[in-house]
Amino acid sequence: MEGYLGETIVDIQSTKFKDYTPSDWVMYYVESYGQIDGDHHKLWVLDQIARILKGTSIIIKEAKWDNGMTEYRITFDKKSKEYKKWVKEMCDGDDGKHTYSYDKGVAP
Repeated sequence: MEGYLGETIVDIQSTKFKDYTPSDWVMYYVESYGQIDGDHHKLWVLDQIARILKGTSIIIKEAKWDNGMTEYRITFDKKSKEYKKWVKEMCDGDDGKHTYSYDKGVAP
């Protein structure tokens, strides 16, 4: 879109998301992205939910345009230790390391 000015990280406490619990964030992702066609996109939604439930911190950025339009963009901080451990456990099966793969999907 023309007139894009960029995005900046904002304090979550100054947003409508300030009181969101992990359950609220899970529902946000399900409602925002869960109906997008394609297994690869649905796998991405599941991965985002796993990150939330395993303690990965959420970052909110505000994008701005010169016409006054703004929007929040939700991303994640570095993967939490709990999330990394969970992915490893998902991949390691009864037959040892890398028995299974973990598909993080593709963002819509």
